[in-house]
Parts: sequence; C-alpha cells; structure tokens
Amino acid sequence: MPVQLTPRKYKVNFGEFYGIGPNGNLWVEDCDTKELADRFGTPLFIISESQFRYTYRAFRDAFRAQYPDVEILFANKSSNGIAIRHIMNQEGAGGDCFGVNEMYLALLAGTNPKTLVLNGSNKQTEELEMAVQNGLCINIDAMDELDRIDAIAKRFGKVADIGIRLKLDLDPLRDLKGVAMHGPGTLKQQSDSTKWGMSREQTVDIVNRARTMKTVKLKETHFHLSRMSNDPTSFAVMAREMITWSGYLRDKTGWIPPTIDIGGGWTFGKWYGTGPRDQLDDDKAPKATDYARLCCEAIKDEARKLGLPLPKLRLEPGRALSGPAGIAIGQVGAVKVGDKKKWVNMDLSTNHLSWAAVLNWYYHSVPVVGADREPTETVDLVGPLCNSDEVGQHRRMAKLERGDYVAFLDAGGYTESCAARYNAQLLPATVLVSGNRAEIITEREQLKDIAGRFRVPPRLLAGSFAPADEQAAVAAE
Repeated sequence: MPVQLTPRKYKVNFGEFYGIGPNGNLWVEDCDTKELADRFGTPLFIISESQFRYTYRAFRDAFRAQYPDVEILFANKSSNGIAIRHIMNQEGAGGDCFGVNEMYLALLAGTNPKTLVLNGSNKQTEELEMAVQNGLCINIDAMDELDRIDAIAKRFGKVADIGIRLKLDLDPLRDLKGVAMHGPGTLKQQSDSTKWGMSREQTVDIVNRARTMKTVKLKETHFHLSRMSNDPTSFAVMAREMITWSGYLRDKTGWIPPTIDIGGGWTFGKWYGTGPRDQLDDDKAPKATDYARLCCEAIKDEARKLGLPLPKLRLEPGRALSGPAGIAIGQVGAVKVGDKKKWVNMDLSTNHLSWAAVLNWYYHSVPVVGADREPTETVDLVGPLCNSDEVGQHRRMAKLERGDYVAFLDAGGYTESCAARYNAQLLPATVLVSGNRAEIITEREQLKDIAGRFRVPPRLLAGSFAPADEQAAVAAE
C-alpha cells in the first residue's frame, strides 16, 4: 500500500511538509527543527520523507496524465543516500546512475536493474561489467563503447541493453539565453559546447553496427538538456527533436527507438525564490504540469507528423524531486560588525552548500527559532572556511546571536552528494523526518574518517621522529 501523505497547514508554509510551526519555530513535518539541531548537532541536513514522496508523485502524475507510458528515473546523483534510494524503490521509481559507485548503491538498495540506466562519457571497464552483469540499460556516449560492451557481454554470456545519448541540434534555441551556471552563450551554444552525445552520423553508425551484434539490444535514445532554462517551451523543443531524430533513424537504419529518455534539468519554484541568482525560480516558475503538458504535446504532434508510434517516455528528474525535500541548518558563532557590513559566521559552510559558491545559487534563509520574526537588518551569512565562504549574501534577517540556528531551505538536492572537506571539515549528518520520527540516515563524519585516508612514508616518519642529531645528519645529506 502506498504511504498516505497529508500536507500540513503551518502558520507559514514553505512547502507541503515544512513551515513555521505553532511555536514560531521552523518545523519539518511534525518536528521542531530546533529540537533536531539540539539533538543531532550542526551543521545538519534534514530530509522530509513525506515531501520527497509528495513531490515525486506530483511529477509522476503530471506526466502520466498526459502520456500513456511514462517511467520516472530519479537522478541518484542529486541525493545518493541508500535510504533515499529505498524511498524511491517503494514509490516505483527507477534511477539514473553515473559511475560504478552510484550504480552499486542503487543495486545494494535492491533497485530493479531494468529500471536503471547507466550514463557517462568515459565509462570504465568495471562499471560496464557491473551494468552488463546486472542488466542495466547502458547509454552509449563514445564511439568505442559499443565494441567494449560487445566484448564484455560475450565474456559473461549476456545480452546487454543499450541506448544512445544524442547530440541534438536544438536550432530553435539558438537565440535563447541560458543561465550563467552553464557558461556563456545561448541554450544551443551551451548544449553544443558540452562533452555529451553522439552526432547524427555517429548515431546511425552505432545503430547499424549494434543491429548486427547478438550481444546487444537497442532500447532507447537519450538526451539531457540540463538546468539551462526554466522556460518549459525549451524542454518541449528538446522533446520534439527526440522524435525528429527517431524519424531520421527510421529512414537511415530502419530502427525506431521504442523508448526516448528526455533526461533531467527540470526546475521548481517557490514564492520566496530559489535557484540561480540570475534567474531566480519564484512562483512564476513552471510546474511539473506545465512541463508535462508541453513536452507530451510536442512528442505526440511530431510522432503524428512523421507517422511514428508513440515511444515509451522516460525522464530523469533529480533536484526537482530532492531539492524541495531538504533543509540545511547551521549554528551561529561570531557576529562581526564592520563599517559597511555585518557578518554572521556559522558552522555551515560552502563545503555543505557548494552551489552557493560554485554556481552563485540562492537558498532562502530563515532563523530556526522565531522564524516568523520581522527582518531588521541586512547581513552576510558566512561559513568558517579560509575563503570568503559566502553561504548567503545580503540577507534580510531578524537579529542573530551566537548559538542561534539558521536554516537554508530547498537544500535537499546536490548538497550532501556534493559536500566537500576543504579545511578538513567533517561532513554533516543527515536526518530523515517522517511525521514525528527523526532518524539518522547518514552518520556525521569523525576525524578518523579524514585522517584514516592519509599515509606517511616510513622515511618521513624517520625524519620527523628520529633523535635530533640523526635529523641533522639526514638534513646534511
């Protein structure tokens, strides 16, 4: 039986399952996040299980309402904890895997291999072997990959499912500007400049050769537009061209892809804003229903024009599902006042919210205690690293003092999975909240987890710990 989900009604809702609770504090489901921070320590990631399931179902249902055969493949890279994968398994979601470790974690969680795809532009032999042995669909993204898969399949006595990642033309997007996080240029220029995908000629060659092999089975074509736009019509252009290429492949090879995978890059918006600073996603951002309607209409229309059967449709949402389900909490330390600025230091850093630094990403911030207090000052929320470590620049906040907690919203995607150890920081714990239950799903790192990776050659040990006269002799040599 599906888990029953009942959205909460808070004093102020930031999502269906988190907001400002009855005591004025930030709540996740039925838990006061102050109590969670006191109990589990900071910095801390918190995931709402109900929000995660709710957002997945909304996305799935939006597309299924518009299209006869849809499969959602959660982008594991956005939040790759094993508990997260178990939740997706229970919801019936497949998965997009990059690399042998993501694939291993998904398999370890019991995910049906036939609902998993392996993507990547430089797949190692180890991951191809694991994919072939377990029956994943491998999306080819290099000209020698087909022959490598053929040899591995022969060795194991298997038939490998394969797809082909395409290098779509996207000519209608040539004059539309993309977000800065993907570099300069238009959407088409940004897409053309990436390493991904095979040209039309290369795709035809792969299809023709694959159809002569007994060790492989052609299953799909694949494309990933990525977070270059929050305009749903751009995604509809991409979805239509997937069918255009299906017609081209039919005419050139006789093969019609039975499945198209239109990847991820789907966004979401919040009334308070989130996302890349040059294109904040607010309540005007497209919803899953907008994407579904436009993409599915484009696919159906192009298939009808070209006389093609409707293929199975696969999608790979990541941040659109995991992002709204998480928050990150840090504790305030030193509060410093300068001539022109006020800095609020926290133990949460850009190690933990790396997109804040690398992609100039905006995570909305609120005090954990008294989250409904009126903002009275503008501050920079910074971490303790030895760089500027700007987690939240120029934020209007209520007064904060040492010991207070600050939460950053919509931080469930690409945070734990991208977290770094710069300055030898320990990686945070992650807590999963379901109703009034809070359970650790990622243990907080300890010093031994960092120090244990390092090795000191014996000659350096001898040089450091030998008696002083021997050290001098070594130095003289």
